[in-house]
Amino acid sequence: MAFAALLGVSACNSTSRPASGTGPYESAAEGSRETQRAEALTREAADLLYSDPERAEVLLRDALTADLYFGPAHNNLGVLFLREGKLYEAAHEFEWARKLLPGHPDPRFNLAMTLELSGQSGEAIEAYTSALEVYPGHVPAMQGLARLVILDGREDKRLPTWLGKIALEGESEAWREWARGQLARR
Repeated sequence: MAFAALLGVSACNSTSRPASGTGPYESAAEGSRETQRAEALTREAADLLYSDPERAEVLLRDALTADLYFGPAHNNLGVLFLREGKLYEAAHEFEWARKLLPGHPDPRFNLAMTLELSGQSGEAIEAYTSALEVYPGHVPAMQGLARLVILDGREDKRLPTWLGKIALEGESEAWREWARGQLARR
């Protein structure tokens, strides 16, 4: 499965924690939020998500220390936790990101994958659906939702539409072939 990460932010090399000792989950006063620093640290961490996840985690925690309310840092920290199999922690970060990025499908999609991996298919279907509500053309969410609806034996009148779109625009040839096979069975 592909993990979606928000990468559209700038880069910086600073990783030290503020002298005040605040952690990434302690509220900072509105005036002390350092959103630009959080953005820069998140960009730097995004470049390391797969090559150096330990360093990426340090950078993301520093980003959240700079600005607790920076959604992309929560999303990317959730991606790291998901890759490590820390489903509870991942879900927690994706919930933060979902609330902080109300118009973005990635936190919802990532939360759906996390819920699915934890065996909560009904909640995963809701999260995939939520991703499609904020971005109706989000093919990864369609793929996850269509697959899960079929696996669960659920009926959904939107399924043929999703399968048609996946057959044409799926993320890989394997997804496109899967969708064509599902359409042929219907």
